[in-house]
Amino acid sequence: MSARIVLATANQGKLREFRALLAGEELLRGLDLDSAVVDAATAGVGPIPETGVTFTQNSLLKARTVAEQTGLPAVADDSGLAVELLGGAPGILSARWAGAHAGDENNRRLLLEQLSDIAVEHRAAAFVCVASLVIPGADGVPAAEFTAEGRLEGTLLTQERGEQGFGYDPILQPVGETRSCAELSMAEKNAISHRGKAFAALAHRIVEVLA
Repeated sequence: MSARIVLATANQGKLREFRALLAGEELLRGLDLDSAVVDAATAGVGPIPETGVTFTQNSLLKARTVAEQTGLPAVADDSGLAVELLGGAPGILSARWAGAHAGDENNRRLLLEQLSDIAVEHRAAAFVCVASLVIPGADGVPAAEFTAEGRLEGTLLTQERGEQGFGYDPILQPVGETRSCAELSMAEKNAISHRGKAFAALAHRIVEVLA
């Protein structure tokens, strides 16, 4: 395996977004990102329990685990949807809002049902992401750790729109947009997304690892 950095996820949507973000970095032109940047499963790492109670704790937990098990630099993120009316929920429970084994569609449907009677002026929400980069060191102790946060503010729609993206993308309309996140192209979404902002804040450090 020619991997040089591992993205601590099994989510292929996140992997595509991450590779697309790095593809825009001048110093990485010509690098085969499909080979150099792999997901955790490809690197031989199984599911990692997310036992933290904040996005930062879960992000670092995943990156540290992958870096220790693979000996490679690892990037992780923990992200979710924070609904103002719900005090920031679903938050770290976003991926399992409708139950431990629920899928994206079930999570979206439940949230829309819970807010079905809420007027548009009270449907403020944001995607929040904390990204982490962990450089492995000796004896299981990281040589360096970095984190960054990104947010995408918006309004929850009353029904799903769009076929792109994943997760809650079809029901969040970014501030200043008339389209949902799922109606944006990958390039448009990366330019404004919470994950794109968090990863972009770490990009210069990630480039140092890959260049």
